[in-house]
Amino acid sequence: MKAFLLTLAALVLLSQVTSGSAEKCWNLRGSCREKCIRNEKLYIFCTSGKLCCLKPKFQPNMLQR
Repeated sequence: MKAFLLTLAALVLLSQVTSGSAEKCWNLRGSCREKCIRNEKLYIFCTSGKLCCLKPKFQPNMLQR
């Protein structure tokens, strides 16, 4: 019984830990973050208000006039 409770407690604690950002944006190619990391650029905002950070290969081409 103690082993079961210990295992249950460990699983509950591990479920609270998130590695990185789980929220995705821009057709699942971008990550919602407070601040974009190196080589990423802001393109749009996520629904949570965070920045949608895209790597250069996923950034859309902007039309220049």
